[in-house]
Amino acid sequence: MTIHIGAKPGDIAETVLLPGDPYRAKWAAETFLENPVCVNQVRGMLGFTGTWKGNRVTIHGSGMGMPSLSIYANELIAEYNAQTLIRIGSCGAMQETVKLRDVILAMTSSSLSTPSSGIFRELNFAPCADYGLLRAAADAAAAKGVTTHVGGIYSSDVFYDERPDLNEQMVRHGILGVEMEAAELYNLAARHGRRALAVLTVSDHLLTHQALPSEDRETGFGAMVEIALQAAFA
Repeated sequence: MTIHIGAKPGDIAETVLLPGDPYRAKWAAETFLENPVCVNQVRGMLGFTGTWKGNRVTIHGSGMGMPSLSIYANELIAEYNAQTLIRIGSCGAMQETVKLRDVILAMTSSSLSTPSSGIFRELNFAPCADYGLLRAAADAAAAKGVTTHVGGIYSSDVFYDERPDLNEQMVRHGILGVEMEAAELYNLAARHGRRALAVLTVSDHLLTHQALPSEDRETGFGAMVEIALQAAFA
């Protein structure tokens, strides 16, 4: 048990999927896991452990933004021995070739800053995904016929961005999409020798201004969850 996670020792699996929204964690656990049990609800951040094809899996909310994710990922790693951490979430597309409901596999994640910036100081560390997970996720997506893009994303510090000049440079340099958590997850995985990947569903588009309705953001992301689970146990 930690400050933010009320799970008992052994309640958390070595493989953890991390949606930002705790209710997406509940939906994913009840939809994809066998015999899911709620192992955490401290501060409303829900976590569930069950099995997928005989493999123990925890699906635990991480909140919005890198500071929130950093709290949960640090505690999951240090106190519960999580070995594989896969973010499953939504993102905004930043390239015309990327469409709504497409899946992005984040090879790298750029950022202006992260909670780890104080450690790196003057170094611009380039956090990246675990290659084994990335390759397995790409294979799983191809087998399912899901339109998938592999490349760099941008982890933003803010949701309501007022830097159109920065967005223009992101687009110019081929950044596929923007979200708010992956860069810090990749930093922590590198620091502690764990496996990490971000599997993201495009929910809106910064160039076309298209967006999925709110109900699709919870229940329309099944392919993303299945890809993450298959990658974890490939």
